[in-house]
Amino acid sequence: MTPLSPSPIQPVALNVRPTIATPESLILDAQSPAMMVLTDFARTAPQTIHADRPVDEAHQKMISGGVRLLLVIDDQGRCSGVLPAREVIGGRLITLAMQQHGIDRGDVTVGMVQTPLHKTPTLTLETLAALTLDDLVQSLKSFGDQHLLVTEATPRHRERIRGVISAADIARVLGYRPGGLAEARSFADICKVVLGREL
Repeated sequence: MTPLSPSPIQPVALNVRPTIATPESLILDAQSPAMMVLTDFARTAPQTIHADRPVDEAHQKMISGGVRLLLVIDDQGRCSGVLPAREVIGGRLITLAMQQHGIDRGDVTVGMVQTPLHKTPTLTLETLAALTLDDLVQSLKSFGDQHLLVTEATPRHRERIRGVISAADIARVLGYRPGGLAEARSFADICKVVLGREL
């Protein structure tokens, strides 16, 4: 039996200037499932950095990755904490680390300024799955942070970080654009903006 040979493909020149497809903006409402704002690490690889790396490297990683939060990992690849952009840019904890250790900024490591996991707000995936965006916004009113970690139990009954929710993502999917969020940098600020307008 003779295999069929594919017919040659002839590229065609375009004589017009076509538009370019772009992803649709996701706009949700207050009754949309809160799961819609989860950055799911089962689908999107988390941005991580080792605790021993310099903070300036972490800052560059945030810029190149387009993120404002890094998960801090230890030698076994386990999460020991988080590093929000405000700690890298604001510098208060960096200054304290420099003073406490008698070192220059270039010697300050991520581990010295990270927020440990026990001080990081978390929510279980099971709880998140039962919430609407309105429920989530209402429950986050008191948070001064920009990010919320979402955890889940594994089949071996160990907890793992499943994803993250950012205040900016909530605002964006509810129809607020970055230009209008200059004053809204935390969950508490987003809630003021969002709850000040009917959802």
